[in-house]
Amino acid sequence: MASLGALIIGLLIFLGGHLVSRMAGLRQSLVERFGPNMYRSLYSLVAVMGVAMIAHGFGVYRAAGYIPVWDPPRFLSHLAVLLIIPAFILLAATYLPGLIKAKAKHPMLAAVKLWATGHLLANGDLGSILLFGSFLAWAVYARIALKRAGAATYPAPSGMVRNDWIAIGVGTAAALVFMFALHRKLIGVGIFGV
Repeated sequence: MASLGALIIGLLIFLGGHLVSRMAGLRQSLVERFGPNMYRSLYSLVAVMGVAMIAHGFGVYRAAGYIPVWDPPRFLSHLAVLLIIPAFILLAATYLPGLIKAKAKHPMLAAVKLWATGHLLANGDLGSILLFGSFLAWAVYARIALKRAGAATYPAPSGMVRNDWIAIGVGTAAALVFMFALHRKLIGVGIFGV
């Protein structure tokens, strides 16, 4: 359990920073105190520190040995792979106004939910459950908070179907490259755990 300490601290830093950004009153007081540029810089620094600590913490946890909670059936790994492709498409659609972005409303949050769900299905160890479960919980919370706040969604601009095709192409290509070429290199585990 001690091996999970750095991972938990990283999650608290990264997701805590993102939760602050959803608290309009606190965020506004920080912007007023530091100015918008300094606030954005501090927010980015906290996010980078959180990601670095999560990566370090998960590496420490893996090196110490996984803590098994349940043994997922093999077919869930295949289902997880199928969820990752639309997650990458949604991630690409975040930056490409079109029908996908309009229908998803908040495509980056939808991408995080698919990514986290896929990884929760494929991994039954405590560290993975903490990591991906935390991201899934945050994405669900953030989506509900945005809906309650009446945050703007993205109307489908006419004539932007081309962006949807670009999002599908770029997202699918990025997903395949990441899964089959980069996942093992960057994460240390192949997409089917080998």
